[in-house]
Amino acid sequence: MPVPAETEKTSGSSLESFVERIRAGDVRALARAITAIEDSSAQAIRLMKALFPYSGNATVIGLTGSPGSGKSTLVDQLAREYRKQEKTIGVIAVDPTSPYTGGAILGDRIRMQAHHADTGIYIRSMATRGFLGGLAPATADVATLLDASGKDVVLVETVGVGQDEIDIVRLADITVVILVPGMGDDVQTIKAGIMEIADVFVINKSDREGADRVEREIRAMQTLAIRRDDWTPPIVKTIATDGTGMTDLMKTIASYREYLEKKDLVLRKKVSNWRERLIEMLQKALLDRIMHEQLDSEHLNLYAREIAEHRRDPYSLVEELVGSFGARAGEKLV
Repeated sequence: MPVPAETEKTSGSSLESFVERIRAGDVRALARAITAIEDSSAQAIRLMKALFPYSGNATVIGLTGSPGSGKSTLVDQLAREYRKQEKTIGVIAVDPTSPYTGGAILGDRIRMQAHHADTGIYIRSMATRGFLGGLAPATADVATLLDASGKDVVLVETVGVGQDEIDIVRLADITVVILVPGMGDDVQTIKAGIMEIADVFVINKSDREGADRVEREIRAMQTLAIRRDDWTPPIVKTIATDGTGMTDLMKTIASYREYLEKKDLVLRKKVSNWRERLIEMLQKALLDRIMHEQLDSEHLNLYAREIAEHRRDPYSLVEELVGSFGARAGEKLV
């Protein structure tokens, strides 16, 4: 998809006008900006530089859990509850990637259709594009964009990839892990990383048999987990299909936010999150530069063939490429 006309010019009144449209919550401007971000265009980077100073006000809530846990329905109900408080909402629904188009298989056209006439809520589906960790690479920038557009709350629903789904912790202020009874060995759904990232546990579909067992297992595992902020994640039981427990979930989310503020941990959490995100951004930027400046597709294929035929080892090659890139960068600085 071509880069929108609004982002083609990056100086003067054109960029300023586009930024103002985004800050005003203009739906078309938001959609075009997100498309530019997904396409990783240089214009999108300039736009994000202009928008970043206006971000930092929204509460970003990540909702993660295994497929079938009812994340989409719960996000829908949670958005309804926040709208009752007249809060503006941004929803990012990260979906599986279509093997044909590269886009989201599910889409915002079939999600949350009851909200289509509500100007206080903006919903966008994004494709994972083959990345593990439950998030698309552009998700963090889109969350910042929605934040800068004036949204009070940004809800990020991950795709649901099980134990690899831990990237959300580097984006969200508050992470909600959603579990559901009756999906095989319940302990398997809450181990290996998922346990550590949860600020709030939700047992959805809690009218099913086994909900109490899931709660007991979480409690037992909490005795083994040590959190640096000394917070014990509460457990909230919900039935998202009829809205049961949504008020309790909102109160619990608010209580964790208040806890962070009381303990003066808000900034520390943001610093930790940004540290990890900066590492990711640097890795991507450096890889892009190396690929652009000294490792085109032809050379990459040649190196891969040499390694496959054992004519050279990959470790020395990586050292050589990184060293060469570092030397070039040093020359430019001089």
